[in-house]
Amino acid sequence: MMGGGQGQLQQLSQELQALDQAIGSLEEEIDAHREEQVEIDEAVKAIETLESDSTVQVPLGGGAYVRAEIDDIDEVIVSLGGNYAAEQDREDAIEVLKRKREALDDRIQETREEIDELESESDQLEQQAQRMQQQMQQQQMQQLQQQADDE
Repeated sequence: MMGGGQGQLQQLSQELQALDQAIGSLEEEIDAHREEQVEIDEAVKAIETLESDSTVQVPLGGGAYVRAEIDDIDEVIVSLGGNYAAEQDREDAIEVLKRKREALDDRIQETREEIDELESESDQLEQQAQRMQQQMQQQQMQQLQQQADDE
């Protein structure tokens, strides 16, 4: 009887750990989407404020930048996803970026809902584990009581 309870508790504990890990990776996903949104906001702001013939710092990666002059701000190349990019005029580029930002909002919302579901599942399992522990403690107390009575 006791062994069965321990085994079930261990299984619950493993399930809770798996849920915690799943929740953690979903929260990391949300953080990544938020970072992407910040980058989109910065890009939109740059496209709106930059003028042709402006000088800008272009990141090369690894923290290195070069100074470059904007030839024509009305030619903005925007990634459309799936390794595709297209040249857009200023307004269209901003529109594409704003749509990307909204799509990220939707993904964040969906991911939040997933987290909520996993958290409520986790709460139920925790309550179940607590009940099992209480039952096992009661059984141990009863056994100890019986042993004391038998002596």
